[in-house]
Amino acid sequence: MLLPTTLVGSYPQPNWLIDRERLSKSVPRVRAQDLWRIEEALLEEAQDDATLVAIRDQERAGLDIITDGEQRRESYSNRFATALDGIDLDNPGKTPNRMGGFATVPRVVGPIRRKHPVEVRDLKFLRANTDRPVKMTVPGPFTMSAQCQDDFYKDEERLALDYAAAVNAEIKDLFAAGADVVQIDEPWMQSRAEKARKYGIKALDRALEGVTGTTAVHICFGYAAVVKDKPAGYAFLEEFDRSAVDQVSIEAAQPKLDLAVLRRLPSKTIMLGVIDLSDLAVETPETVAERIRKALSFAPAERIVVAPDCGLKYLPREIAFGKMRAMAEGAAIVRREITATHNKDS
Repeated sequence: MLLPTTLVGSYPQPNWLIDRERLSKSVPRVRAQDLWRIEEALLEEAQDDATLVAIRDQERAGLDIITDGEQRRESYSNRFATALDGIDLDNPGKTPNRMGGFATVPRVVGPIRRKHPVEVRDLKFLRANTDRPVKMTVPGPFTMSAQCQDDFYKDEERLALDYAAAVNAEIKDLFAAGADVVQIDEPWMQSRAEKARKYGIKALDRALEGVTGTTAVHICFGYAAVVKDKPAGYAFLEEFDRSAVDQVSIEAAQPKLDLAVLRRLPSKTIMLGVIDLSDLAVETPETVAERIRKALSFAPAERIVVAPDCGLKYLPREIAFGKMRAMAEGAAIVRREITATHNKDS
């Protein structure tokens, strides 16, 4: 299929499930169990129900590749990052955040190792409840190594590579359980570009070692709800063209990115951000179609996947749904145009 549509990963969680107002104040790095409104004994069942809502909304909107909406997570990274050996959960640490302040983060006190599959049940539940292709997301090793206080390794590259080994084991299990796409979230490669150039691609490739399914990497400038003023270009992008990943997700709508940057990724499929999450107005399908058309000047339709700029997590659900539907309809417009041109030429 040309121009398949998908989420970056997250979809708004119901307010009956999680305290969305409190959640909007920060992006948790350690576990934040007190955010959930459901008692622990019933939480998994409630998260299952919320996941079904997210799946059905994506299907109703017309998306082609379905995620679980990350309904079981307080943030994109903390559920996996705090499930590993080597972390002192009772005594967290602190580290500088992307906004110039400090965040409470996991504290590394021993070798980072994956104890057990973290998201495999999530994937199996997703796979059992849709007949469309499915995607799961995992936090990236470089980003997790930047979101912790290292009291053990004292070597940033070794730390990132051990995180990568844990991610690698998770990805292999997700593909074995039926994932069609697995996406690695690496926003901190953009915000820590100098360090990313030293060992970021090495860590990413270690996370993908021996993996045979379709893989993606998501980089961004930060959630629109948190980062209001975004740079006009990427500090770390073309480096991904020499990595083992298949798809690279870029944020193009809100920052009004010059899409000539797509030329810097000639061997990769582009997951193109066409939905601006800083604007609560729902795009028209034609607006989405025009954003896609602009990209076609720099990359063929065969190498484009249509997506929002970032996760929809912090949007009101009705707005998130409207933006998803506009995205699917906008992609369909361009798909029809390409088909008509092809038929005319042939």
